[in-house]
Amino acid sequence: MAKRDYYEVLGVNKSASADQIKSAYRKLAVKYHPDKNKNDKAAEEKFKEASEAYHVLSNTERKQNYDNFGHAAFENGGGGRGGFGNFDFSNHFSDIFEDFFGEGFGGGRRSRRSNNRGSDLRYDLSISLEEAFSGKKQDIKFSTSEKCDTCSGSGSKPGHQAGACSMCGGHGQVRSSQGFFTVQQTCPQCAGAGEEITHPCSSCNGQGKKQASKRLSVTIPKGVDDGTRIRLSGKGEAGSRGGSSGDLYLFINVNSHDLFKRSDENLFFECPVSIADAALGTSIEIPTIDGGKAKIKIPAGTQSGKQFRLRGKGMPYMRGNDFGDLYVQVNTEVPISLNKEQKELLEKFREIENEKSNPSIKKFFQKAKSFWKN
Repeated sequence: MAKRDYYEVLGVNKSASADQIKSAYRKLAVKYHPDKNKNDKAAEEKFKEASEAYHVLSNTERKQNYDNFGHAAFENGGGGRGGFGNFDFSNHFSDIFEDFFGEGFGGGRRSRRSNNRGSDLRYDLSISLEEAFSGKKQDIKFSTSEKCDTCSGSGSKPGHQAGACSMCGGHGQVRSSQGFFTVQQTCPQCAGAGEEITHPCSSCNGQGKKQASKRLSVTIPKGVDDGTRIRLSGKGEAGSRGGSSGDLYLFINVNSHDLFKRSDENLFFECPVSIADAALGTSIEIPTIDGGKAKIKIPAGTQSGKQFRLRGKGMPYMRGNDFGDLYVQVNTEVPISLNKEQKELLEKFREIENEKSNPSIKKFFQKAKSFWKN
């Protein structure tokens, strides 16, 4: 099948600048790259076609030969130095992707220390609601790896230094050809470090770190909620051979409380009152999360389930100086195990009560009668 015009392949005209040609190829390479189009032969062919076109048009001498002679300039090794001949497309494409995309398509020049970073650690910490209210400082103890004191984390015996890896030559990555493409992967010998320990430290066996038990004082800010995650940068495991340390993540578990229930920064509290207090009205003292007391007035005729709001008596916000509210719900308790006198008084009360005293009851039975009638 006849080859398409290279300018047509890239979607540019003959007067296009080098930057325009490069930009056009970049878009096509990203769109049709095999990593993004698994087992898509059509996309693979378009990728090859675009790469071949870019190889020719990105070079001044090859572009001039193509403009003068077309595809014939590169047939049978033609075009002199500008011809394809035995040109290795695999290495060419690999270089293109390093320049264009860095690590995006398996290329790029990665930091030798990037694979040596220490692991992140997790520590679960349970606290009470009162501690979440006021905040606290606490010592925690955990097992981790720390930088080796003998070699200062280098992994090499004191007085010696690591040399370049014999397999990758210090690059940290190795290439292998697989047909049309070149695959670049982390060097299996040095794990991407680019270095080889020739004289390992006897204390850490060349790892640059050792297992240790660590004690750390941590500050729990006021207002933390259940599930809050606190990141302590650099407090995780030490990196290998001079790599940076990982992070330590504290996961906070706030224990349930006997009295208070929490929703964000607000607290809820259920307070039982007698029928007499709810009917006649009263004042009661209730506990607050800071350990103090608050007085609320129960008006006469207060119904069960009524909520009273106490502003600023809830939990503190983690950021800022504001506080949530405390909601007190009154639940009327029906007396049980009545004595003879109590029963007689209630019987007398039932005889003299009327619909005016119980508007909700009256309203309910009116609706029930209407329902039965219809």
